[in-house]
Amino acid sequence: MKRIFIPFFLFFFIAAAAQQQDRWQIQPDGSIQWNIDRRLPHYDHIEMSGEKVSLWVQYGVDTSGRPMINRTMVFPTFRLLPVKTTASMMYNVTDNDLPRVLINDKLMRSGTYNAAVAADMQEKTAAVNHKGVMRIYSVLGNGEIKLCRTLFPSADKPMAIEKWVFTNTGKQSAKVEMEYLLRETKPSESRTTPVQHSFIVSTVGEGMKTLAPGDSAVFALTYQAVNSNNPLVKADVNAELSGRTQRVQQFLSLLRLETPDTVLNTTFAFAKIRAAESIFKTKGGYMHGPGGLRYYAALWANDQAEYVNPFFAFLGDEIANRSAMNTYRWFSHYMNPEYKPIPSSIIAEGDGIWHGAKDRGDMAMIAYGAGRYALAYGNTDSAKVLWPLIEWCLEYLKRQINSNGVVASNSDELEGRFPAGKANLNTSILYYDGLRSAAMLGKLLNVSKQQVAAYEKAAVAIRQNIEHFFGATVEGFATYRYYEGNDTLRAWICSPLIVDIFDRKEGTIAALFSPRLWTEDGLASLAGDKTFWDRSTLYALRGVFAAGETEKALPYLQYYSRRRLLGEHVPYAVEAYPEGNQRHLSAESGLYCRIYTEGMFGMRPTGFDNFDCTPHLPAGWNNMALRNIHAFGKVFDLIVERAGNGKIDIIVVYNGQTNKYPVKEGATLKIKLS
Repeated sequence: MKRIFIPFFLFFFIAAAAQQQDRWQIQPDGSIQWNIDRRLPHYDHIEMSGEKVSLWVQYGVDTSGRPMINRTMVFPTFRLLPVKTTASMMYNVTDNDLPRVLINDKLMRSGTYNAAVAADMQEKTAAVNHKGVMRIYSVLGNGEIKLCRTLFPSADKPMAIEKWVFTNTGKQSAKVEMEYLLRETKPSESRTTPVQHSFIVSTVGEGMKTLAPGDSAVFALTYQAVNSNNPLVKADVNAELSGRTQRVQQFLSLLRLETPDTVLNTTFAFAKIRAAESIFKTKGGYMHGPGGLRYYAALWANDQAEYVNPFFAFLGDEIANRSAMNTYRWFSHYMNPEYKPIPSSIIAEGDGIWHGAKDRGDMAMIAYGAGRYALAYGNTDSAKVLWPLIEWCLEYLKRQINSNGVVASNSDELEGRFPAGKANLNTSILYYDGLRSAAMLGKLLNVSKQQVAAYEKAAVAIRQNIEHFFGATVEGFATYRYYEGNDTLRAWICSPLIVDIFDRKEGTIAALFSPRLWTEDGLASLAGDKTFWDRSTLYALRGVFAAGETEKALPYLQYYSRRRLLGEHVPYAVEAYPEGNQRHLSAESGLYCRIYTEGMFGMRPTGFDNFDCTPHLPAGWNNMALRNIHAFGKVFDLIVERAGNGKIDIIVVYNGQTNKYPVKEGATLKIKLS
């Protein structure tokens, strides 16, 4: 009997489709909504951030349909002592901490009810909605009163807000009362800096209101950080909601993805929100922070310098670009003539540093990210500011080249969670791409020909040494070992693909999508282990597209996007599991967007006003586009259309002109915006 070979990915997607059922649906306005069904209980968490506050909401619905909301407010610029990464003032507010609400003199409380009144005024959740703000829709009692809670952070104040709107849908008048609350909590004065802080929960619009049929009443709660420099604010709730909504809409208007796949378009839109909202206005300037109840008012060589800043160069948000430049300026402060390593993280608004994992390859991360950012941002003056840092990092890395011709580092971005040896693949890969960018950038900045040539020569050498030292057959796959002695597949074998090293792409891609590495949540960090970190999955998807294996990459991208946007934990890319319980750390969302800019659309910055474009249009699509791109000092659209006969049209709309370039599928077009 003839045996029929069925690829693993078909088995995987058939099984995954059977097990995974969307909990959320995309709405016409671009939001996602969970219409409560019988699959209860269900609980989840989401983070939303403004310049002075991050609001982390744990929410859920129990088996009887009642909502549960647990709010945690983090105030990154309200610092505590001792100075450390996690020393932001943070408070939690549960449903039972809220003021009492009475409807027609009957007590209504979310979460835990008084048994004597629960049957009379039971709340039942109807739907939950996300789009930069969170809305929870409920019905009360016999359904004659509806409630919409809207939770969101202030765009620019140390304040989170919860707006409650009660609507009388019955035929009789109804009384609704929210009792007054003003509660202040203070940490010890000796534990706060530079002055004593307070956390204040207060009501807005409290009191008794009588609703005629069809009328609504608005109440609100504010959660504020207060000190002598930041007095208590009587919030204009509608203005604050408008400010948050406008900020979200600003993100959504920039760098718009248009494909035939609504899930991909929507996941991309949400990723922009999470990547760009988590920027805090600190005394050390704008600082992008990962979040997750731990990482605020601080900067990291991987999350900011490497992951998200190269994306900001394409997004076009002014605050995001200011935060990117500020990242590199802060790391520049730690350059030194002895070439001691720059710290992994600048913490506490710039008051301290963290270097607990030693050299994780941080200088490679910085050189890689700064070089790509400088080219894509397209501003000569900014590039001149970044150039000394790039030079310094490359010189540091040159001094770390070991006897095998690769870069030595005593840790990596996973900080010892898994073995990394004395020299790991990822650090050398980032060094290689940093050299490539520096050679291009050096020519633009009129650096000496000798220095540019040295970078080009070093790039050739490190690429050869990467193949000689890391190239290996691991678990039967012709791919890469992560470090000397490594004999188990690692997720970071995807690294060469992200810098256009495709020598071992067949074996590497086969390994990435094999049952040894691919799991229901993306790539396992180590084959056979349950641990996953989204960052490697996101890099891998980008790399497989860049390698031209579009039809292999697309179903995995679609699966991952649907799971993160519409599944059980939504709506953003996550950090890791089991560590952190899948926190929505923000830089991972920037990596998600780079799957498209650098992978699917194949944009590689090569100059201040030019880039290589190698688009990868999926076979089932006739077109795709990135609209309102802000990069290379310009604003333009990039459109890819199928032309037939193995050709595509690359269309650039810039400065009122439309230019169409027919190319063979898989070919690279050099585009100059002038």
